[in-house]
Amino acid sequence: MKKRLSLKISISGVRGVIGDSLTPQLAARFAASFGTYLGRGRVAVGRDGRPSGPMLINAIHSGLLAVGCQPVDIGICPIPSVLLYAKESRAAGAIAVTASHNPKEWNGLKFISRRGLFLNASEVDEFLDIYHHGEFSFVGVERYRAVGKDEDPTAAHLEKLLRNLDVGLIRTKKFRVVADCSNGAGSVLLPKFLEKLGCEVILLNAVADGSFARQSEPVAENLGDLCRLVKAKKADIGFAQDADADRLAVINEKGEPLGEELTLALAVKHVLGRTPGPVVTNLSATMALEDIAGRAGVPVFRTKIGEINVVEEILNKNAVIGGEGNGGVIWPKIHPCRDSFAGVGLILEAMALSGKRISALRKEIPAYAMIKDKIQGSSEQAHRMLNRLKKKYAGEKPVTLDGLKIQFGNAWIHIRPSNTEPIIRVIAEAKSAEQAGGLLERFKLEIRALLK
Repeated sequence: MKKRLSLKISISGVRGVIGDSLTPQLAARFAASFGTYLGRGRVAVGRDGRPSGPMLINAIHSGLLAVGCQPVDIGICPIPSVLLYAKESRAAGAIAVTASHNPKEWNGLKFISRRGLFLNASEVDEFLDIYHHGEFSFVGVERYRAVGKDEDPTAAHLEKLLRNLDVGLIRTKKFRVVADCSNGAGSVLLPKFLEKLGCEVILLNAVADGSFARQSEPVAENLGDLCRLVKAKKADIGFAQDADADRLAVINEKGEPLGEELTLALAVKHVLGRTPGPVVTNLSATMALEDIAGRAGVPVFRTKIGEINVVEEILNKNAVIGGEGNGGVIWPKIHPCRDSFAGVGLILEAMALSGKRISALRKEIPAYAMIKDKIQGSSEQAHRMLNRLKKKYAGEKPVTLDGLKIQFGNAWIHIRPSNTEPIIRVIAEAKSAEQAGGLLERFKLEIRALLK
């Protein structure tokens, strides 16, 4: 008998395999729970391009209607646009149907407040309490409302991007750009945005049908076609998004991937050059951010992994820029969320302002080597393993805010269970690839021994 996969429920939302752990019945139940939590009102519902999206959307509409909410269908829409839309349209909240970088057989639901932010930990607890107890505020048929529709949900996002960038300067450069949208939601906005910036746009995987001609996660091993096309077309730069367009990777003019960690570092350096101020990131982002911020004389604050954790600290510290090291740039001037379009705009503006190629801008970022890996393991296994490691390395004063992070001079290791998959993530960074690799392998051996 085929093993049934478990549904992942976390601060990052709900994620599972369609027809296995995630079904239309569950989607309708989550939607009814969320509508009950919101207390009715209009709820925007957007999605990435996955084939299962329409099925889940219909189930979500049913759940929302049943508790007196009015769903507003905004179709295929990048998740940063969904977040901004929820706030600007004064909706009661929003649901984004996406599994981010997971394969196309996966899908998920992300829940958004009227502030245009993902639910925080206490809000998730309150919402899930409704879900688990089945205490839904069902209404009579006379209170059902027609499903609304918005044909241009990205308009506010595009307008805000263009208003906050030096569009005139960027347009003078006539950059040649290859854009890989991963057959995802970015396809509906990135080509239009780049054209507004006066770029010559060469598109790759830009039909939002969820076919995923490449694996959606914008890491180097998935970007071979983009690298080759940038080089063949003699482009100035290449950009790669994931399925819901909140993460961004950069390819230089030589067709070389910079690594998604560099996306945030490039954006931070540029913003601090214009507007010095606090920077917020998570525990797993590169140490280069401290170096960049130190040169600008501003602090860096670190949080638990998870976009909402970074966003709340950005708002608390009145930070000018922040994000996550997986290519998630958060520029609060546009909206406090991971936004690949903000990353694109800031990097093109940096190139235009400096007159330098992207490879030259990369050389200005302090060099570190980061290696990421993962080990299969449940949350329960990870919890036991981490407790043992904490005791063993207590003398190193590890950071236990999120999993376990241990600093060894100019190198560190971070071990934590994933919020979205049944895996344990292991990340090491050091001044050299050899040092980072050695640290990673040493701890992988220890972790596997403790998982037995």
